[in-house]
Amino acid sequence: MLEAIRGAATFLRQKQVLHKLGVAVSVTVIAIACYVLYHMLRGIDTGEVVEAIKSTEVYQIALAALFVAAGYFTLTFYDLFAVRAIGHSHIPYRINALAAFTSYSIGHNVGASVFTGGAVRYRIYSARGLNAIDVAKICFLAGLTFWLGNAAVLGLGIAYHPEAAASIDQLPPWVNRTLAIAIIVALVAYVVWVSTQPRVVGRGPWTVVLPGGSLTLLQIAIGILDLGFCALAMYVLVPDEPNLGFVVVAVIFVSATLLGFASHSPGGLGVFDAAMLVGLWQMDREELLAGMLLFRILYYLAPFVISVILLTFREVIISARSKRLRQAALSLDPGRPAKAAYVRERGDPAT
Repeated sequence: MLEAIRGAATFLRQKQVLHKLGVAVSVTVIAIACYVLYHMLRGIDTGEVVEAIKSTEVYQIALAALFVAAGYFTLTFYDLFAVRAIGHSHIPYRINALAAFTSYSIGHNVGASVFTGGAVRYRIYSARGLNAIDVAKICFLAGLTFWLGNAAVLGLGIAYHPEAAASIDQLPPWVNRTLAIAIIVALVAYVVWVSTQPRVVGRGPWTVVLPGGSLTLLQIAIGILDLGFCALAMYVLVPDEPNLGFVVVAVIFVSATLLGFASHSPGGLGVFDAAMLVGLWQMDREELLAGMLLFRILYYLAPFVISVILLTFREVIISARSKRLRQAALSLDPGRPAKAAYVRERGDPAT
């Protein structure tokens, strides 16, 4: 059985079936979302959207911004957890926080967050002695935390209120509840599986030891907090009437976010918006759209600008520090540049 699975995996890898399937899924999701969004936005009065934005209370925007900040703060523990899990406890928290915040905020906006976020992480962690394999492990464990949190939120939320998911997937509530219970059972089974003995994935230098049961529960808690804060920010900004309740908005928000990730479009643009408009069809479209635009500014645009400023400032500091070190080296050995040039021109002077 295991040989058959390995053979199938090798065949899929050689033929790049999974890659092609992923591209096909992304294109399909984006195409459907664009079609739905086009029909949902027909007849939208942009003037009313602007007025809805202007009429949003300052305290609502401030509260949503606070929840967004709390969500990004929780994101920093993704990297803290992952870096500690692979045995690099010497990396200080401030580096974990910088890597997590900038990689996620830039990855969310640019798209293909696995690659863009990984590149940002590598630039930061390589300065601390970590190599590409270490960074890949960090990305894997951080992603695992994210997906475990998503599974927990969706499983619990849909099991409690299956009608919320039905507005997006158009499945009967009993089917959604059954799927939600299956997700919860799978999550519990995974926790039990990693609790019984050390579990390893990957081969050779790419080997990753999965966190044990207690640490997995910590991962799930971190993921739930992250998504919970983000959902709260969205909940504050959506129209008050009709009052659907936080659980409904949270389930629809997380579902829309996952569809956005599946599309690989920057910030889930188009896909996330279409899913939110379809899922919260009871709400006034102009007011809902106003809330979504404000959420994008707070969750995507503002952190992206801050991340670019932080990374630019960091690069300037590193460049200035390197320049000072070179100047100090030259002052100790003034003939060093000439010697280096001679070696480049003629070879080793000793010969």
